[in-house]
Amino acid sequence: MLLQGKKALITGGSSGIGLATAKLFKQNGARVAITGTDQGKLERAKAEIGGDTVAIQANVVSVADLTRMAEETKAAFGTLDIFFANAGAAAASPLGATEEAVYTRLMDVNVKGVFFSVQAVVPLMTRGGSIILNSSWLDLRGVAGRGILSASKAAVRSFARTFAAELAPKGIRVNAVTPGFIRTDMLKGLPEQKLTEALAGIRMGRAGEPADVAKVILFLASDLAGYVTGQVLGVDGGMIL
Repeated sequence: MLLQGKKALITGGSSGIGLATAKLFKQNGARVAITGTDQGKLERAKAEIGGDTVAIQANVVSVADLTRMAEETKAAFGTLDIFFANAGAAAASPLGATEEAVYTRLMDVNVKGVFFSVQAVVPLMTRGGSIILNSSWLDLRGVAGRGILSASKAAVRSFARTFAAELAPKGIRVNAVTPGFIRTDMLKGLPEQKLTEALAGIRMGRAGEPADVAKVILFLASDLAGYVTGQVLGVDGGMIL
């Protein structure tokens, strides 16, 4: 019960890594709130996690929604010990064939959404609190056709360090995880050939599961990582060596 009595908020908590993390937090004693844009998915996730889970419909690209998210979290919990900025978007963005709308969506969700969601919750965070950001293995690799996604995730990697420096005087730790190929909805659209090629480059010989990432996030959220801040931990099965 590493999080006994703790209160946690997870954006994008209705599926994938966010849902797996919410379940693990709950199993370890935390009270959990999740956000998402689809009310039906939120309600199903709430039932999976546990009946006292708080489900908040909010879009991270909307500052008004994030302000309301913080208000509803405060009303439910009073204060917050853990924030996992998980909500993200992915899309191909080849240099010669990418429309402005793709750039706008990726930057809005992955950069603006992370920055302003953290801004919204910091006033609720307790001393000793933990913020975890979800980046990607792409934040360090040059992969053709993924320029905008990679740049947006590199910004998240940078946020982990700048936020850690800024929030240290408040006693708040900030770290990030960089998942590799994880079996979430984002992988479903990947051509089989691409998936096969990717798996060939993973030293552990398999794609990861959302639970693999959730366990690392649990560590960063807990007091076991009480002297860890400004770090970026890879959860990629050995893709980046």
